[in-house]
Amino acid sequence: MNRKGVAERFAALGFGSDGWTDPPVRADFVHDLDEIVMLIEGEIEASFAGKTLRPGPGEEIVIPAGASHTARNTGKITNRWYDGYPPGITDGVTTVRGTGCATRR
Repeated sequence: MNRKGVAERFAALGFGSDGWTDPPVRADFVHDLDEIVMLIEGEIEASFAGKTLRPGPGEEIVIPAGASHTARNTGKITNRWYDGYPPGITDGVTTVRGTGCATRR
């Protein structure tokens, strides 16, 4: 799915969108708003709310506000994914705590 298609899909669900490239692990992040993510390339393991998911490219995950979450690269290439936050949020990343970093694309 291309960036425009993802933006349209997320908008239909009530979210904005942006792209990210991740390091091997983003651990223990908490945001004060819901987040939606879609893996575009790579292999990822996402853990939150007592569950671990392994979405494939094009699959969406919604992470509820306040849920501590961790993303791990379980593959051999860099992960690329799109994320989205509710409309009207300029920079939806309002991290309360976390380690690791991500690069906005």
